[in-house]
Amino acid sequence: MSITFVPAPAVPPLDASVDHAIQAIVSGSSTDATCTTDLAVGPWDFDTRPGYGPGSSMGDVIPTGAPRQGELPAAYREASEEDLDRRIRAAKATLGDRVVILGHFYQREEVVQHADYVGDSFQLATAAKGRADAEAIVFCGVHFMAETADLLSRPEQAVILPNLAAGCSMADMADIDQVEECWEQLEEVFGDLEAIDADGRVPVIPVTYMNSSAAIKGFVGRHGGIVCTSSNAETVLEWAFERGRRVLFFPDQHLGRNTAKAMGVPLEQMPMWNPRRALGGSSADELLDSRVILWHGFCSVHRRFTVGQIDQARAEHPGVQVIVHPECPMEVVDAADEAGSTEYIRRAIDAATEPTTFAIGTEINLVRRLAAQYPQHEIFCLDPVVCPCSTMYRIHPGYLAWVLEELVAGRTPNRITVTGDVADPARVALERMLAAKPPVVAGAR
Repeated sequence: MSITFVPAPAVPPLDASVDHAIQAIVSGSSTDATCTTDLAVGPWDFDTRPGYGPGSSMGDVIPTGAPRQGELPAAYREASEEDLDRRIRAAKATLGDRVVILGHFYQREEVVQHADYVGDSFQLATAAKGRADAEAIVFCGVHFMAETADLLSRPEQAVILPNLAAGCSMADMADIDQVEECWEQLEEVFGDLEAIDADGRVPVIPVTYMNSSAAIKGFVGRHGGIVCTSSNAETVLEWAFERGRRVLFFPDQHLGRNTAKAMGVPLEQMPMWNPRRALGGSSADELLDSRVILWHGFCSVHRRFTVGQIDQARAEHPGVQVIVHPECPMEVVDAADEAGSTEYIRRAIDAATEPTTFAIGTEINLVRRLAAQYPQHEIFCLDPVVCPCSTMYRIHPGYLAWVLEELVAGRTPNRITVTGDVADPARVALERMLAAKPPVVAGAR
């Protein structure tokens, strides 16, 4: 008697596309939930309206005068996913090395697949600096990232943001007028902010997160401060404490609080600065006793994660490894197993040698992509509701096809430029950041 072995059916690869997941939810073929069904339509439906668009930041108040995107031609709005993919590939082939496409980790899969480099904002800015041969840099990310690429690239290189409406609500929570006003009020409390005491330190050092405008980076550069990333925030704070009695940290309160707390700074020495209140809502004595003054800003993506979600993940998946981004609230970071930047999260998963269940607290596009790239692990987002970054989701393949075909035709749309009076001090702050390298720890990811 012969036995015929029938091979098991191949398991189809996981679809990393958040857009496909949202379309399935809206059509009723998926029982998952999304924060808004408006995500299923093209972002051009929202380009003429004030706001960040559907997604995690849709409830945030956008500043008056925020950039808007002009109307996208119908040929791109009405094209199928397959047609846009074909047009992008054809335009890329025509342009060759004249153009480099940068794709942030949080971009939709349909855009990331065309990127020459994929990474976080700092990695992509570094990639832009390293491609001096390219005539144009198409930055598939948000506005402050394109500004940083312009700061670090050659003056003759054009940095292009496919959709001008792709801003960042966190970055917008600290505008230059508010920060200048804060600095003036701090001077009333501390006296001359450039005065050096007997220990060689000034009263306060400004530190801004990469997720801030070029104007804010320029302010920091003019006042002896520095830019930080989520990877080197502790090293940057150490740098700042060597030079100042205290730090003014903006715009993300959570990264500042989580980093300083891990360094031993007591919570009572980290007052919040609300720009809509006198002295930020604190007393002069509280500010004098402070070590880190935290700006009242946050990331709407990472504010969605909760301790309850972690508790549920542990209950449903015994042994789960919970990793969250340091932009999450303090209680979420404290409840997680690990916290780190997007690159830290990616490396932690890559380093796992045995099949592991990971619950990740960061933007859904990255989480789904990691789940598809590492099928030996079970990887899911802590937040069960599909709710991508509102502004990252404004970059649609239709816009990417449009800007590339415009470049083929000899036109340069949506160029992002930083004026010299802002650019020069901003570069100073960025160069300080580049020099503040975290120590290499044996065995660290």
